[in-house]
Amino acid sequence: PQGKRYTIKESERIVKVIKKTPIVDGTGIKYVLEKSVVKYIDTQTDIVFKGKKALVTITVDRFGMAEGLIEAGCEMTFGDLIFSLNIPIPLHSFRSIEIFARLLLPILVYVPIKYLYPTGEKQEKSNLKYVKYFQDADIIAGDYLGISQYMPEDMGGKTIITNTITSSNVEDLKKRGVNYLITTTPEFEGRSFGTNVFQATLVAISGKSPEELQPEDYLKLIEKTGFKPRIEKLN
Repeated sequence: PQGKRYTIKESERIVKVIKKTPIVDGTGIKYVLEKSVVKYIDTQTDIVFKGKKALVTITVDRFGMAEGLIEAGCEMTFGDLIFSLNIPIPLHSFRSIEIFARLLLPILVYVPIKYLYPTGEKQEKSNLKYVKYFQDADIIAGDYLGISQYMPEDMGGKTIITNTITSSNVEDLKKRGVNYLITTTPEFEGRSFGTNVFQATLVAISGKSPEELQPEDYLKLIEKTGFKPRIEKLN
């Protein structure tokens, strides 16, 4: 559930080695940032979310984005069981996600990252096993590596909401027919970095430690920087 934090033990061991440099992983801003981006798109642009079918690939890592899409009137499919555990059962309610999180996350934090997230050569491999969930959706939201691993060649007319994307990724999405690309983090020289980089930038601007900053502080900093989500019509 939103507000409850689970840390993968493998990454926790790495963090413990670092003694002086402040460490951020993006979770400090992800909820408020992604929810505010969806609200901005829904209320300040001509892109229509209401009544559209939205797939969030991994929801437990993107509660803010999922809540924003629900509030915008989307018909939701949550792919946590499908894309993290290889169990072909789509979830459609926030209640089912909360149950999934409470029951399984305390166990999954002990699983090596390579089994939960594509790393190394796996990032380059395409898996069309669950392509139907992409075909059924108008909007696909989530981490780009997760999306790119499972998306079909034909993505005609779809909207992608993501981050950590490069200019070559954008060209690939354009070739597949994606209509709109929306990134929740700033674009720099054709690349949209992860929320960890954006949070680190905001922490540096604030002059404070990550522990001193609350979600509302990050929203003020985001407003101060003049950040607007990247909205790119590809086709």
